[in-house]
Amino acid sequence: MILVALGGCSQTAPSSDFEQQVLQVIRDNPEAILESVQAYQEQQKNQLSEARGSFLEKMKENPRAVIGDSPTTGAADAEIVLVEFSDFQCPFCARAHDTVKQFMDKNGDRVTLVYKHLPLAQIHPEAVPAAKAAWAAGQQGKFWDYQDALFEQQDRLGEELYVEIARSLNLDLEQFNSDRNSDEAIAAIQQDIQLAQALGISGTPFFVMNGEVLSGAVELSVMEETLAKVRNPS
Repeated sequence: MILVALGGCSQTAPSSDFEQQVLQVIRDNPEAILESVQAYQEQQKNQLSEARGSFLEKMKENPRAVIGDSPTTGAADAEIVLVEFSDFQCPFCARAHDTVKQFMDKNGDRVTLVYKHLPLAQIHPEAVPAAKAAWAAGQQGKFWDYQDALFEQQDRLGEELYVEIARSLNLDLEQFNSDRNSDEAIAAIQQDIQLAQALGISGTPFFVMNGEVLSGAVELSVMEETLAKVRNPS
C-alpha cells in the first residue's frame, strides 16, 4: 500500500517540481488513495467499536459513572438504565418523547431514565438555547417538567417560551437566567456532546438500555421488547 501525505509540518515549503511529482504518483497509482482511505475508515470503525463496547460495558458494570450529573427519573437503584440522547428541536425527538413518557409511566419503578443533551445546532438553531434553559431549570429541580413543556410546545421554541415556562414552573427567574447563560451550562451540554461524538452518534433520538442500542423514534412495543431482553438475557 502506498501512502501519500499532502500537507503537514515542514521546515521548508515543497518545490513546484516536487508537487508535480506527487501529483504524478497519484495519477499513476489511484488505487493507493483508495487503499489509504479504506485503511483510515477501517481504523475509525475500529475506534468507534472499541468506544461503544467500553461504554456498553460500563453501562452494565457501573451505570452511575455513565449517568454522572445528568438528570434522572424513575427507579433509584439504576439496575436498568435507559440513556436518551436528544435534541429539543428535533421533531423525531418530540415523537419519541411521547413514547418514552408512556414507557416510563408503566416501567418507572424498575427503569432509570437518563437525559443526555445532543443539540444538532447546524440544523436546529434553537437546540442549544433550549438545552441551556432546560439545564438551568434542572438547577432548581425542574428539569423534567421543563423538558416536557419544551417538547409539548416545540413549535414555539424561543426566548419568549423559555421565560414563559420558567415562570409557569415558579422558577427563580434571576437564577434561571444566570444559570442558562453560565459557563457551567455550556460545559455540561458539551460534555454530553463529546460523549455522543465518541460513540459515533450523529442523529437523534438515540437510546441505550443497558447494553442494547435503539435509534430513531422507536415504537413503544420495541422499548418493551428491549426491556424484556435486558431483564431476561439469554
